[in-house]
Amino acid sequence: MAGALPGVVVLDDWENSLANLVDWSEITPRAEVTIHRQHLEGADLLRALKDARCLVLFRDRTVVDRALLAQLPHLEQIISTGSRNQKLDGDAAKEFGIGVGFTEWGPSKASTCEMAWSLILSCARRLPQLQLQPTQPHWRRPDAFDVLPQVLAGKTLGLVGLGQIGQRMAAVGQAFGMQVVTWSPNMTPERASAHGVEAVALDELLATSHVISLHLVPSAATRHLLNAETIARMGRDAILVNTSRAELVHMPALVDALRSRKIGFAGLDVFEQEPLPADHPLLALDNVLLTPHYGFICREVLATFASGLGKNLATWLAATRN
Repeated sequence: MAGALPGVVVLDDWENSLANLVDWSEITPRAEVTIHRQHLEGADLLRALKDARCLVLFRDRTVVDRALLAQLPHLEQIISTGSRNQKLDGDAAKEFGIGVGFTEWGPSKASTCEMAWSLILSCARRLPQLQLQPTQPHWRRPDAFDVLPQVLAGKTLGLVGLGQIGQRMAAVGQAFGMQVVTWSPNMTPERASAHGVEAVALDELLATSHVISLHLVPSAATRHLLNAETIARMGRDAILVNTSRAELVHMPALVDALRSRKIGFAGLDVFEQEPLPADHPLLALDNVLLTPHYGFICREVLATFASGLGKNLATWLAATRN
């Protein structure tokens, strides 16, 4: 409608952070803003976006592919929090004449490292079984000690990937007195040695590491890097932690290994389908610790997202005619 304010739709604000942290006072007089906290798919998603001229994505929580973009003739601009979005078809957006902008990250790598170590320590100490709460008031549950925890000092930490997060992980592991080994498709002994880490073959890392933590960006070569064959090389008391990408792990194979106690424990923060369905087989296991893709979530990162979003929206609105 001529003269109507341009519609801005924000998706997947699960933490209500963009609603609370963006300075909307300069935006709402110039745009009609709708913020969705619940994840939308299918007809609900299309209904929410059908009149949008600007779409705001909270990282890659929603798939925005060519098929969806083709059904959004009014869309002019997409703004994604973070510096990349693996579920946004940028080429299709360009073809349709839709601008794409991003925000800065903030200290997401430090946050993800802390999250990974939170999972490692919780899994190693079996905290999910020991936690006292109204639904679990027992001082010492007998089944909590089917497998006694082991100290990390003297054990081996295997890092699949030694980028900025992997380097932080290595430093913490060394502080715990762990031996740290690493593998990635392009790892060299010199690069590993520069961080006090030993480069080894993937098979050796899986076979010798008490804790295995994933820190790779997926590629065609690393998709389902951990599958039935490679998981079988891990020790029966091994702990697998993934705060990177779900695509690195073949989930049915991992579920089978956990269910049959072929490996000890898994701490997972990323999943191929998010939010995780209520009937997912992982939720029926007692040797997993599952968190809702929370690795990068911290006040500092979300404040950076909010600031960048406000600037992107102001720039777009300044160039937009109603």
